[in-house]
Amino acid sequence: MKRPIARLLIEWYQRIRRDLPWRRSSDPYRIWVSEIMLQQTRAQAVIPYYERFLQRFPTIEALAAAPEDQVLALWSGLGYYSRARNLHRAAQAVAQAGGFPREYDSIRALPGIGDYTAAAVASIAFGLPHAVLDGNVLRVVARVENDAADIAAPRTRERFRAIAQEWLDRRRAGEFNQALMELGATVCLPKNPQCAECPLERLCRARSAGTTAQLPVKLRRKEPVHISSVLLVVQNRGRVLLRRREASARRMAGFWELPEAAHAPGARVGKCHGTFRHTITHHRYTIEVKAAKWTPGGGDFAWFTPSELAAIPLSTTARKALALIL
Repeated sequence: MKRPIARLLIEWYQRIRRDLPWRRSSDPYRIWVSEIMLQQTRAQAVIPYYERFLQRFPTIEALAAAPEDQVLALWSGLGYYSRARNLHRAAQAVAQAGGFPREYDSIRALPGIGDYTAAAVASIAFGLPHAVLDGNVLRVVARVENDAADIAAPRTRERFRAIAQEWLDRRRAGEFNQALMELGATVCLPKNPQCAECPLERLCRARSAGTTAQLPVKLRRKEPVHISSVLLVVQNRGRVLLRRREASARRMAGFWELPEAAHAPGARVGKCHGTFRHTITHHRYTIEVKAAKWTPGGGDFAWFTPSELAAIPLSTTARKALALIL
C-alpha cells in the first residue's frame, strides 16, 4: 500500500494545499520558526505572528543577536513561551556554529527540537527521508490502519512512526510530510472527518469497518482541573500597573502580568470589568477582571501606557484581560 498512499497524498496536496506563508520558502530558518509556532497552535492564528516575527528577525543571525525581551514580546499571545526561549537559544547556537545544520541528528540536538520538528525541517528544507509524527499523523495512521492501540503509549507511537516511514516517498519527503499533515489538519479531523474528500478513502480500513469515529484511541487522559482567579486592573493617568514575573518561575520569567490580590495587599477592589476563560494543558481557568486602587511600595511593578504594551513581553492572561477595558 506504500506507493498508492504516497502518490495519492501528494497528488491531492498539489491540488488543494492551503497557501501558507512558510510554504513559499525552502529556507530552513523560516521553516523551523513556523514549525515551532505551529506546535499547539492553529495555522491561521500563527500567520500574523509568523509575519511580524520574521519582519523583525529576518535571519537567524538577527534572532540570535536580539535581547530575549524582544523575542518574548513578539511571541506574546502565542503561549507556551518555553518555545520562544528555546528558539532564541537554538538561534544563538546555530549562529555560533556558522550555519543551520543539514543532518537530522544535528537538527534534533538543537534546544527545543524534538523528533517531529527535526523530521519536518530535515525533510522540507533538505529533502531528507524522515517521516513526521504529530497528533494529526497519529490520527491518520490509526484510521487508515484501523488500529485501536493507545496512541499515548510509547510503543504505539513508535509503531505508527514506522508505518508513516514506510509510506514515505523518499524522493519527495518534504512534500509527502506536508501532505500527510495537511490531511490530518483539514480532512481527517478529530470530529466529523470529511471522509468523502479524503484521497485515501478507498484505502482506509476504519472507513470500511465503520470505526472512524472511535479512532484514534487515547487512554491516558488527565481530568481537567478547574481554577478560578481574579486579576486586578490598577490605573493611574491613563497608565496600567503591571507586575514582572519573578525569575524563579522559569516558564513565564520576565513576562509582565496583571497583579492578583496576593500581590497587592490592601488594594481596594471595585467593579468587575468581565470574565474570560483560559486553558493551559488540562487546567481550565475562569478569570475575573476587576478594577482596583492601590499604590505599589516597590518591587517588580511598573506603569505602562497602552501604546507601550506592544513592546513588552505581556502574559496571555494580561493581554486577554486588558482587551476587556483598553
